Amino acid sequence: MKQQTAQIRWEKRMQTPLLALALVFAVAYTVPIVAPGAPPWVHRSCQVAEWVVWGTFAVDYLVRLSLAPGKWLFLRSHPLDLLAVLLPLVQPLRLLRLVSTLLLVGRRARMAPQITLTTYVGGAVVGLMMFGSLAVLQVERDAPGGNIRTLGDAVWWSFTTMTTVGYGDHSPTTGLGRLLAVGLMISGIALLGVVTANIAAWFISRFERDDAEERRRTALLEALTVEVRGLRAEVARLSGAPEAGAPEVPGPSSPRS
Repeated sequence: MKQQTAQIRWEKRMQTPLLALALVFAVAYTVPIVAPGAPPWVHRSCQVAEWVVWGTFAVDYLVRLSLAPGKWLFLRSHPLDLLAVLLPLVQPLRLLRLVSTLLLVGRRARMAPQITLTTYVGGAVVGLMMFGSLAVLQVERDAPGGNIRTLGDAVWWSFTTMTTVGYGDHSPTTGLGRLLAVGLMISGIALLGVVTANIAAWFISRFERDDAEERRRTALLEALTVEVRGLRAEVARLSGAPEAGAPEVPGPSSPRS
């Protein structure tokens, strides 16, 4: 029980710092792509920042694993966390660090009780669109025959891809770019399904509350009607005329003259 309490305390303590480091990663990932002509020290600093952020998330995972009361149960119940920690070690590809950090940030965000579903979905949409645009721009900008050359083209392509519109005016030509497109399509469909289900659930719960309130009012009116009828019958019994055929009680006789 103490180990479980320690794990919960660690997760709550690290929630805000890790989300702040995620913002640092976003800046470090964005700068070299948006400003490819920046000085070399800027690129090196951004690369170091990316590895530091990923390393911090990896240490956080290892600490949570060590504090978990059941190690194998923790491993089986957090497969995406383990994949996100191991993914950048398979190949030193910058895009893998992006994917792993997004997975870790998403897991951490879902654990925060103060983050509502609407906020999480909105943040996921903005994050996927931004990082998808940057990733496809990095891959397609120097590709032969590519038509995604600027950040505006990449953002427009990400928006049309996530919404599954696909005008076709911009499309990736490399294998990695098309793999990114598949990921954005699946993510867009999944998020659209979450939003639709959330709206439908809200309407259903609203209708159920209205029906419950209507039934409560109807039952209250029926109870009041029965009570009023009972009171009227009681009043009529207490203040009604004598029954038919009952002898009339003579009044006091007048005195003789």
